[in-house]
Amino acid sequence: MKSMLKIVGLLLLAVFLFASCSKNTDPADVDIFAGTFRGKVSYRDGEKNITQDNGSIFVTKVGTRYDFRFSDAIPDLTGVEFERKDDNTMVNIGSSGTGVITINKDKLVIGFTRNNQVWGADCSR
Repeated sequence: MKSMLKIVGLLLLAVFLFASCSKNTDPADVDIFAGTFRGKVSYRDGEKNITQDNGSIFVTKVGTRYDFRFSDAIPDLTGVEFERKDDNTMVNIGSSGTGVITINKDKLVIGFTRNNQVWGADCSR
């Protein structure tokens, strides 16, 4: 009987924890935006012009900033700050550059210029 009560108690605790976490967790806080996105990537500066239809970008979160590590010898785009647009989308803000970066759990779109360098991407998971 005691073991049955323990099992029921643990089950109720697990259900309670799952229900409370899934409703109150902000996607931006659990880094659903981090990971690898694949698709078209591009980069241009004064000397280089790289375009790859089957490239990839590895996204990491460092504190409140995101880093974008490109494939195909494209320089990384780092230190980009975001604000939440809605529960599932982030949009870049004030990253000492111009353009737009939008990211959600399934799609990453980049059109961004910083220091005469231009990054582009249309990727998905």
